Amino acid sequence: MKLLNTLVALGIASAISAAQAAPSLPTPAFLKGANEVRALQDGTWLALHKQSVRLIDARGQERARITLRSKHLDARPAPGGALAVVLDADTQRTMALQVDLKNMALTSSLALESPAFNVEAMCLYRDEQGLDQVFLVGSEGLSQQWVLSSGQAARLVRNMALPPGAQSCAVDDATHRLLVQLESGGAWAYRADAEGKLTSVVVQPKQRNRKGVAIAPAPVNPTLPIVQARVQTESMARFGDAADDPALWIHPTDASRSRVLGTNKKQGLLVYDLAGKQQQFLEVGRINNVDVRQRVRLGAQEIDLAVATQRDDLSVVVFAIDPDGQVREHSRIPTGLKDIYGICLYQPRAGGLEVFVNDKDGTYQRYALGHADGKLSGALVQTFKVASQPEACVADDAAQRLFIGEEKRGVWVMDLAVSVQTPPKLVMALPVGGVLHADTEGLGLFKGQQGSYLVVSSQGNNSYVVLDAAPPYRVRGAFRIGMNLALGIDGTSETDGLEVTSTPLGAAFPKGMLVVQDGYKRLPDGAQNFKLVAWEDIAAALKLQ
Repeated sequence: MKLLNTLVALGIASAISAAQAAPSLPTPAFLKGANEVRALQDGTWLALHKQSVRLIDARGQERARITLRSKHLDARPAPGGALAVVLDADTQRTMALQVDLKNMALTSSLALESPAFNVEAMCLYRDEQGLDQVFLVGSEGLSQQWVLSSGQAARLVRNMALPPGAQSCAVDDATHRLLVQLESGGAWAYRADAEGKLTSVVVQPKQRNRKGVAIAPAPVNPTLPIVQARVQTESMARFGDAADDPALWIHPTDASRSRVLGTNKKQGLLVYDLAGKQQQFLEVGRINNVDVRQRVRLGAQEIDLAVATQRDDLSVVVFAIDPDGQVREHSRIPTGLKDIYGICLYQPRAGGLEVFVNDKDGTYQRYALGHADGKLSGALVQTFKVASQPEACVADDAAQRLFIGEEKRGVWVMDLAVSVQTPPKLVMALPVGGVLHADTEGLGLFKGQQGSYLVVSSQGNNSYVVLDAAPPYRVRGAFRIGMNLALGIDGTSETDGLEVTSTPLGAAFPKGMLVVQDGYKRLPDGAQNFKLVAWEDIAAALKLQ
């Protein structure tokens, strides 16, 4: 109750979950002998005593009891009652308590074995998917976040480093904040959602004769539909900010044997199958973005190509892809850019292949690829600039449009059909009704029978925006990617690059697929990777045709 008292003093008691005893609801006299209490439905209570946990009805009568020397009681509503957790004081095991309010019964089961550190605080969190998670906060800063799943073993979501000296915690599910109080009397507020950086804000206790200083109310993001990845790739061989941008190569005769190409901007290019298994690693240096075009006719030759930006020598690296999906470096084309960054390909109706490549200063260069004596070259045909840092771009070959992502401003479109160079036009500016949040990152084009959609990575709120890829570019909605506990795949956050296709890719992806880079690998912690999402799940979530 110490953390609750601190928050009440600060005037932010709403940060305590509704499943806990609200400060406006006084604790009845018949509960004053309990160490901790939690208010449940219909005036019922859970009371933690030194040697037991008791279920108390609205008249103050004990209706059920579990004998257990425990501490750190927390609870959340559940169908027909509640889910509660306590920590066994002797073994440090986390025990789950099922509260049946219809029959006024309590049952217990083992939720978690003891961690390898001393637990000083424990609290529950119910996320946007309705998944129940538990925080184990250690006295010396070692902490963990676990997700509980009915009928399955609990899974470690992440390890955490919190300030030493913690003595209690609570989570505000609405704003996704973990609140930790220290022995010193201070308190910290952390991001409870594991998908993203562990951000924190100091909470200052109220001083005598002075107005208390409270943390500003955390914004509550609009609830977005959540889809789950069906596959994740093996992780990068480097930790930190390594994975960046994916591309897709479609097998010419068996789409289930297609490949995902992913950049590792510390090492090179990785090639995965659709089960997420790494098939190739091309150690070509720091490449950032990649794009693919197939059946490109260059002279008398038809070839599948991937291109990527190489940040060591400021070049465009061209890869040839064999009919079986084997990738090899083919050529390098110098650009003269000072800080090369993003890239995309365009196949004009007249044939050939063009490359759009950008610099962090906003400069775009457009090259026409040439082919002679088995070598590729690039002829600069256009230069233009946006006001600030861009990265992603994607070309709609059939409609002859180029979409450009400017990280702090939004999405631009440029007409490629006209002979006279025309400047890009802004079609989706930041912010767009709270849907698109900077940075504007990856762009991908889904070309369906009923129309085409542009998919945009809204990095600032860990979501993906879908809009029509033709005027008036109507926004169709946004979604997030959450945990797939059945397959052990975490959600996604801070996505850089993405790619999407409408091509059926076998039984796992019969209506196409979205591939996204995941900024934080969880469940458990690991190096970054890519997540593969079935398009039919996205279409169902956003009610797309």
